[in-house]
Amino acid sequence: MQTHPFSLLTPDVVLDALDGIGLQCDGRLLALNSYENRVYQAGMESRSPLIAKFYRPGRWSDEAIIEEHGFVAQLCGREIPVVPALEIGGRTLHRHGDFRFSVFERHGGRAPELDDRDVLQWMGRFIGRIHAVGSLAPYRHRPALDIRSFGEEPAAFLLENGFIPHELIEVYRGVAALALDGVRRCYDRAGEVNAIRLHGDCHPGNVLWTDDGPHFVDFDDSRMGPAVQDLWMLLSGDRADQARQLGDLMDGYEDFHEFNPRELHLVEALRTLRLMHYSAWIARRWDDPAFPSAFPWFNTQRYWQDRILELREQIALMDEAPLPV
Repeated sequence: MQTHPFSLLTPDVVLDALDGIGLQCDGRLLALNSYENRVYQAGMESRSPLIAKFYRPGRWSDEAIIEEHGFVAQLCGREIPVVPALEIGGRTLHRHGDFRFSVFERHGGRAPELDDRDVLQWMGRFIGRIHAVGSLAPYRHRPALDIRSFGEEPAAFLLENGFIPHELIEVYRGVAALALDGVRRCYDRAGEVNAIRLHGDCHPGNVLWTDDGPHFVDFDDSRMGPAVQDLWMLLSGDRADQARQLGDLMDGYEDFHEFNPRELHLVEALRTLRLMHYSAWIARRWDDPAFPSAFPWFNTQRYWQDRILELREQIALMDEAPLPV
């Protein structure tokens, strides 16, 4: 049986890696909640604890990781509240054996109260500032969020690799095809929209709120894409609730960056792509022992029945008028 690379990332390996770049740990090590990578809080002998992120082998190239670090450093240099990788020995990306890792300051906070208008406006201002910097130059080594990589390829992978119960394969195939047709229609209605550097995974769990406002963490999924990708995941509730929340976000956002309202045609399309990509993301990592234990319901008939129903609902939503600005 093949051993997953992360099974070799023992506490001793983590501590040795940090010691190898001159960080003297006091022996305290706490594994934090992360599936894509492995993330630890490490106690330090002469300073407050630090966060060490060990990257999933084979996911990003060194260039792609360093490019993300550069973007976050740009944001930090403009006093935008993000958490950059620390430069140690002139580098932000380090190696220890077969593992690549980076180190970050520890930041605490709570989830933002997204039913508060002032909070939404505050969030909008900072996302607008992030996008103003993100639009200055493109990524060269990171992919774009597009229909192929987030929809067509995930659907093909799921259908070809035995994750969907046999009796549901053709149902899923048909629903996925209809959903992708709906996504393409949404993109056609939106027309040509600019792709900029994004946070990429700007859901409330990646925003930590303090008395001083928000700070944005975990740019690991940062890529090129439409600006609305960093906005729609902050919307919840019924259509009226989402329209109000969007208006509050825009009140702050457009102080710093112009928003193309045609991108609102993409909200449900991007939600559909995220749903398809998420199932394939779990499937592609099923050989990582952390995934079957964390997602025991994944390989069940009920799971795929729910996904089929979800996509059918999205097909209907994609034919509705976009949210008003």
